[in-house]
Amino acid sequence: MDVSHKIHSGYFHSTLRKWQNGNVHITKEALMFPAFIMDVPECKDEILSMPGVFRYGYENIVEALRPIVEAGLKSVLLFGVLSHLQKDECATHCDSDFNPVIKSVKLLRKEYPHLIVACDVCLCAYTQHGHCGILRGDGSIDNEKSINRLATQSLAYARAGAHIIAPSDMMDCRIAAIKKILDENGYGNKVSILSYAAKFASSFYGPFRDAANSAPTFGDRRCYQLPGGSSGLALRAVARDVAEGADMLMVKPGLAYLDIVSQLKAKYPEYPMFIYQVSGEYAMIYHGAKAGAFELKTMLTEILVSMRRAGTDVIISYFTPVILEWINDGSL
Repeated sequence: MDVSHKIHSGYFHSTLRKWQNGNVHITKEALMFPAFIMDVPECKDEILSMPGVFRYGYENIVEALRPIVEAGLKSVLLFGVLSHLQKDECATHCDSDFNPVIKSVKLLRKEYPHLIVACDVCLCAYTQHGHCGILRGDGSIDNEKSINRLATQSLAYARAGAHIIAPSDMMDCRIAAIKKILDENGYGNKVSILSYAAKFASSFYGPFRDAANSAPTFGDRRCYQLPGGSSGLALRAVARDVAEGADMLMVKPGLAYLDIVSQLKAKYPEYPMFIYQVSGEYAMIYHGAKAGAFELKTMLTEILVSMRRAGTDVIISYFTPVILEWINDGSL
């Protein structure tokens, strides 16, 4: 059987099944919380460019999430951040036993068995050059070596207990490579693939690169992330990922690309559509509200509704904890 035709990986969990049922309300199932995990057991470091957002140690992330889980958090997206482990050309610690994401996944699965745990898959946080793949001597991307490395990283996360693998690297044909290695190792119907299918090169990522300590040491990522004005390339990239067996799709950044969300949802209504309200969007909204330009709840609610209206099924947002509070007190 062709692995690209296997769809059970898209609905083996009750939360995944709810994602397959589209609606326009802001529900707990429609939110995913992104979290930064450091390579130390205990820490809580506020990210200066993202007030109110923190990096946590791979052990104390468990307690940090407790009040959010108790408020109704259904899913979390984990990003590894290295401060002590060595970065190198081949991203050694993207799948090593010392990887902070691997350590935290095991703890989170044990403590919160009903929480969906997704893991961002990319090499940028683990390479010394900060690019999302393996480089050739001339500084260009070696795509074949890159997707092989991303596949082994994905397998390591699956073995740790991740429900979802979320490749954000934008290498060509990485979905097929990941799908293949998961299937060959018995995870074909146990782990979903959420593809950052339409990820655009963007200035909105600035605070994230500070948070994840993953900025490129030279050049930029415009040779593999999509150009902002090209809906055609986005459609081609998503069509490729769908053909290779992705279970769910994502558009990133969010607010500036709602037209892409709408086009993709119209073309692929059968696929859960995610949108990432990225770090720069968080910072804009946060600082705008702090400056008195608008009221936070009113503005954020309008943006969330616009994302849902465009066709988004799940919103990845750093505002998730406060949104859950509003849902629980009936004000949203």
